[in-house]
Amino acid sequence: MKYTEWMKPEYYRNRELSWIDFDIRVLEEARDKSIPLLERFKFLSITASNLDEFFMIRVASLKDMVHAGYKKPDIAGMTPQEQLDAISPKTHQLVQAQYNTYNRSLLPMLKNIGVNIISEHEMLTKEQQSFVDDFFEENVYPVLTPMAMDSSRPFPLIRNKTLNIGALIRKKDKKKNKEELEFATVQVPSVLPRIVAVPEDKEGNKCFILLEEIIERNIGKLFLSYDVVCACPYRIMRNADLTIDEDEAADLLKEIQKQLKKRQWGEVIRLEVQENMDERLLKILKEEFSIRQEGIYEINGPLDLTFLMKLYGVDGYDQYKVKPYTPAAVPALQNEDDIFTNIRKGDILLHHPYMSFDPVVNFVKQAAKDPNVLAIKQTLYRVSGNSPIIAALAQAAENGKQVSVLVELKARFDEENNIVWAKMLEKAGCHVIYGLLGLKTHSKITLVVRREETGIRRYVHLGTGNYNDSTAKLYTDCGLLTCDARIGEDATAVFNMLSGYSEPSMWNKLVVAPLWMRDRFLHLIEMEAEHARKGEKARIVAKVNSLCDRDIIAALYAASAAGVQIDLIVRGICCLKVGIPGISENITVRSIVGNFLEHARIFYFYSNGNEEIYMGSADWMPRNLDKRVEIIFPIEDERLKKEAWHILDTQLRDNVKAHILQPDGSYEKIDKRGKVLVNAQETFCQEATEAAEAPEKIKDQRVFIPAEPLEDPKE
Repeated sequence: MKYTEWMKPEYYRNRELSWIDFDIRVLEEARDKSIPLLERFKFLSITASNLDEFFMIRVASLKDMVHAGYKKPDIAGMTPQEQLDAISPKTHQLVQAQYNTYNRSLLPMLKNIGVNIISEHEMLTKEQQSFVDDFFEENVYPVLTPMAMDSSRPFPLIRNKTLNIGALIRKKDKKKNKEELEFATVQVPSVLPRIVAVPEDKEGNKCFILLEEIIERNIGKLFLSYDVVCACPYRIMRNADLTIDEDEAADLLKEIQKQLKKRQWGEVIRLEVQENMDERLLKILKEEFSIRQEGIYEINGPLDLTFLMKLYGVDGYDQYKVKPYTPAAVPALQNEDDIFTNIRKGDILLHHPYMSFDPVVNFVKQAAKDPNVLAIKQTLYRVSGNSPIIAALAQAAENGKQVSVLVELKARFDEENNIVWAKMLEKAGCHVIYGLLGLKTHSKITLVVRREETGIRRYVHLGTGNYNDSTAKLYTDCGLLTCDARIGEDATAVFNMLSGYSEPSMWNKLVVAPLWMRDRFLHLIEMEAEHARKGEKARIVAKVNSLCDRDIIAALYAASAAGVQIDLIVRGICCLKVGIPGISENITVRSIVGNFLEHARIFYFYSNGNEEIYMGSADWMPRNLDKRVEIIFPIEDERLKKEAWHILDTQLRDNVKAHILQPDGSYEKIDKRGKVLVNAQETFCQEATEAAEAPEKIKDQRVFIPAEPLEDPKE
């Protein structure tokens, strides 16, 4: 079906502006008085980190387009330059709102609990001054590298995202009326803690000061032959979008390593300075970085609020944080049987972080040790710094098993990390695949091939999130452990495709991008529309991180116009508009921003009473459907279907953390007055804990049915 009539630009919202709206929703958590104080600081830190990435990638990409003379409009009808023009005032407003929240709300409340962040070194007591000066001499001074600019020394290269102090200096023997000022700069060292504890103040408050204030107070010691006329912190953001011509890159590994170095020296796209910086100093920075006025952010407060995550980690203030949640045991695995026996009893649905991620790690660990396991194959996109999965894969190879690992080198901001792991795995004897030409491998799949009495059996883990034991405690994701022979066949086909470019003639269960996932989604949406046209019940519920694919949105519009009830749970970017008369009146969109980062993708289609539920790694974005290797998988066991629907239903009932998209593009929280409060994330925590404490009930529901192997080892 052609959806041309549903593709008018006025029916779509620009993705970049929608993303800024998402960061505003995160900021609202920092402003929410019902949230513990230090959690609010954490959310403020996240907004700053998000904004950094937005500039380095999204704004940078638009600037590249403008430089290249690219004028093709996006789905909302905006050219790259028009998008930049619209982004600038919104990001300036966002930054202002961040610092209003910091200065007017959070800092005073912090002082009320006995913690004082000293914003200016001039406010230090004599005791604190003495402490700070000693700290500078002993810990800071030896690390610093002051750099001056004059006729013999050009403007130094300033690294991306680094915090620096710029200064104007004058030789001491020059007369003051001769304005022969020179520029100097010093990088605030990232190897030292940004926030430094100093002695208590007179009121007995615990006191902290930022490292740049300590350096600024002592900056004269760095330029002994000069008078420091003025000094002020600044920070730059560079273009960090990796553009790699893979056709020209003979060795992808080397090319990415080369591009990573360039990331430090890309075009400056944002300059942050403290308010009231000396105009002469600002003029030099502006000229040297070749940055226009709209790219300059004059800030009332400390630059780079990501330091607040360190404040969140200060000991002794647990009462001002959300009580940490310990992931619950998986009921289906609470017995003496090994993981393979448990999987043979029936498919197991995992829901992280409410359920522990340990079964996923143990799946690989047990496979590495099991003498009956012949091969392990896995895709890795982002892994933790000290990954037990990586260690298990290396161990498996050393144990003589056939280990194949696809390491995605193009995982943004994890490229360097992934290169290190890839080399280590190769040394251990693993067969490492570096992704496919022109495609990112974003799918989450592990295949274990095991020899058993009845023949060869394949065990598969499929997930919506990365094989990262650290983020699994913070991100909400789902996973499936199965030994369904048809899924096992498909899993083998996936890895054969990744390693040898052999695409199978047909797939049993898995839906794979970029091969046919887009068509499958469009077909499923159209089928619901067909049922609605016949006067039958029709419903779609989808949970994704982002929705910005024009074809998918147009298909949803057509389905809505046909009478399909569509409920979308979209965490971040949403280019779909609700409430357009005759087009999207049957569509609701909600965004849940909570203590955990919503990351699972779940898709529900009523399908004339034969309910279909899928999970997977793909969002409804062009990059996921066309430019990445993604997998979505069906949930077919009726018991697990109920569990999956429960996840969606609970999130649709959330009235605490949900923001509802309005026809004007804004998001509003639900009016909770007189309603039973439903916080989906808290509900899942409670349910998982209760289920883990009563595993017997679950055991009774699981019947041992041996799965039939497909192959005979002799054949």
